[in-house]
Amino acid sequence: MDKVAVLIPCYNEAKTIEKVVTDYLKVLPEGGVVYVYDNNSTDDTAKIAEKAGAVVRQEHQQGKGNVIRRMFREIDAECYIMVDGDDTYPAENAPEMIKKVLENKVDMVVGDRLSSTYFTENKRPFHNFGNSLVRKSINTLFKSDIKDIMTGYRAFSFQFVKSFPVLSKGFEIETEMSIHAVNTNMHIDNVVIDYRDRPAGSESKLNTFSDGFKVLKTILKLFRNYKPMAFFGAISAVLMILAVAFFIPVFIQYLQTGLVPNFPTLIVCGFTAVSAIQSFFAGLTLQTMCQKNRQDFEMNLIRLDERYKQLKEKEEEKSAE
Repeated sequence: MDKVAVLIPCYNEAKTIEKVVTDYLKVLPEGGVVYVYDNNSTDDTAKIAEKAGAVVRQEHQQGKGNVIRRMFREIDAECYIMVDGDDTYPAENAPEMIKKVLENKVDMVVGDRLSSTYFTENKRPFHNFGNSLVRKSINTLFKSDIKDIMTGYRAFSFQFVKSFPVLSKGFEIETEMSIHAVNTNMHIDNVVIDYRDRPAGSESKLNTFSDGFKVLKTILKLFRNYKPMAFFGAISAVLMILAVAFFIPVFIQYLQTGLVPNFPTLIVCGFTAVSAIQSFFAGLTLQTMCQKNRQDFEMNLIRLDERYKQLKEKEEEKSAE
């Protein structure tokens, strides 16, 4: 087990990866390792990273989410630092983030760009708008206070990494991490970092609009999965309001004349009301299932704690030898 593992997913970052690797090797404590997972790069990213002192591995399924899934499965460490290979996140903040995980028992430390230099350094205005929209959406829907949802600079505990079910394949992974941490009541903290834009000649792999829509779709999907009573309850309320709104004129006319001339409206109101009731009970049933999943998750954390202690004991025995 490594003391600290720096995880760098890479795709065509030959211009910056050497500096990123050397910067993080300088600030890591004894027992720290830098891992670069090359995601089908067509340049010399892997060779340059290995020459700079990183442990280089390959992930052939394209997409950042796929790379993170592989990293989390294969690497055991007391603390994990996840950072992009584009040299936009300063290594100087890593010791503070590591300290929060190892000493303060924080499960996820978020490298907060939005509270410092992101909006001035970033040259893509739609990215600025998208980051603010995603942050406000998640903090409102999940009642959280994460300062930067889309940041690629984070630190994790062993328990978080080994209990996080990676479902996203691409850049939605950061959104999924944030929502998972909030939903499972993980200890989250923020560290303000100085963001710097990509150096000249380095191109972003993130598509503002297509990846932005994927992120918003992920938020909606996870809100449905993690808070089904709120999701289906809202649908139920809208349907019932519509049913009642269209039923009232028909009912008033019936009271006045004793006749119901608008039978199609009455029938539609009936079906809409039934749909509202079905939606409510679907949310109630799924909420009960979510509660059971939370209980199972807490039991899984206990087992992970035991595994963590065993790995540490083995590491101490090796050190003693």
